[in-house]
Amino acid sequence: MNAIISFIENSKAWLSIPDINFTDWVEIAIIAFMIYHIIIWVKDTRAWMLLKGVVVILVFSLIASILNLSVILWIASKTINVGIIALVIIFQPELRRALEQLGRKNIVMSIMPFDEQKDKNERYSEKTITDLVRATFELAKTKTGALIVCEQDIILNEYVRTGIIMDSVVSSQLLINIFEHNTPLHDGAIIIRGDRIVAATCYLPLSDNLLLSKDLGTRHRAGVGISEVSDSITIIVSEETGAVSIAEGGNIIRNLDADTLRERLQGCDKKASQSAKKFKLWKGRSKDEEKVDQ
Repeated sequence: MNAIISFIENSKAWLSIPDINFTDWVEIAIIAFMIYHIIIWVKDTRAWMLLKGVVVILVFSLIASILNLSVILWIASKTINVGIIALVIIFQPELRRALEQLGRKNIVMSIMPFDEQKDKNERYSEKTITDLVRATFELAKTKTGALIVCEQDIILNEYVRTGIIMDSVVSSQLLINIFEHNTPLHDGAIIIRGDRIVAATCYLPLSDNLLLSKDLGTRHRAGVGISEVSDSITIIVSEETGAVSIAEGGNIIRNLDADTLRERLQGCDKKASQSAKKFKLWKGRSKDEEKVDQ
């Protein structure tokens, strides 16, 4: 009982309200914003159940501290360093995904261009988009499964290496022929970079998102999986229903028509054009600054 009373008395100093100025309010707002988004991120991943287990352990540690259970406190103090390393290992897939999403933010990419894709005003030509749409819905009519990954800013060489290199110009006839049943290249995904098919029969990471519909098969989960680790847009044709879907940013949109698919692909070109303009302005400003320095 004395331990509880002592704990409450010591807590009074913590509960006293210090003087707060404007910068303190700004820091509080930033930290609250970060904590909120961390909680939202954790809740949407497998880490939610693990986090609840960590909270239970912390509650037991708090109770042990209040009741002065020395043995439990000694065990907790000795294992805290190992526990932090274990948490990093356990949360490794989620942490990697969060850092990848942070790196895909426009503010970072506009300041630190890591590749030459920014210099292109147009990612896909009108002919490429037309052939993609035509081939997709020709495959859908015959219920021929297809998985087409349209690369954007993040280069997918890691997944290109798992397939067969093609380096061919995109055409509807070639796309239809690749996914034809009983052909050497029909299994797996193809990756398109600009107006060329880079590789076929590529293996993609499967999404472990538990919120995805249970009626989605491996092809759809692979499409969502690659969109979780990159900024690509993936076109998916269902072999069972012939329905056309696209996966982007870890989300899947199902039952698209030809006009909607065309609009989404053209939207990639608009984003690329805007990024290129920003990058050119930034490069121009840098050159002007260099001239001034000289």
